[in-house]
Amino acid sequence: MRTFVLRARAAPTDSLKLLASVGKDAHTEILAHTLMNAIFVAQSHRAKVVVYLVLESTPDYSRTIRFDIDAMHEISGFNEQALLGKIAKALDTSKGMGKDEIRPVESGVTVRTVSFERLVQELAEDHQLFVMDRKGTSIREQVFQGNPCFLLTDHIPMPKKTFHSLERLGARKITLGSTMLFASQCVVLIHHELDQR
Repeated sequence: MRTFVLRARAAPTDSLKLLASVGKDAHTEILAHTLMNAIFVAQSHRAKVVVYLVLESTPDYSRTIRFDIDAMHEISGFNEQALLGKIAKALDTSKGMGKDEIRPVESGVTVRTVSFERLVQELAEDHQLFVMDRKGTSIREQVFQGNPCFLLTDHIPMPKKTFHSLERLGARKITLGSTMLFASQCVVLIHHELDQR
């Protein structure tokens, strides 16, 4: 199983604001691009992949949308609009939720009011955590075992205190090179590296 977590610190948890933010300062299109590159291959989709999108620009609780590709029966389109539509549907489903509630959205998709930090604590129990850092170990030299989980962010870097928390959970820093890449590009390169092994 390969797991990807995208922390979208600028992404609104209101569906209308999310859709209106495409191509603007919040760069919500990165959610669709990352999801697209994580789950699709040419003329098909990848098995054994889970993607968590954590949207944090909110008046109440972060929204964490989980996509389990093996359980998804309806992947209606390989395009930005269709995938943003799935994310918007999950946000609409989450209206009125209290802290740490979970609701089904459709087959293979759930939404939960849980923070990035809490989610990662839970994933650390049965996943090997990796966070992107230009000073980390080259992905080509890194050994992967069990269930690797890759922690990514949108255009807003992770706070330094988050790195300290992740280290305490056993997260390892890995790099894909000296050039800063989009999260969606990181996903492609990670898949490629693991496909070669």
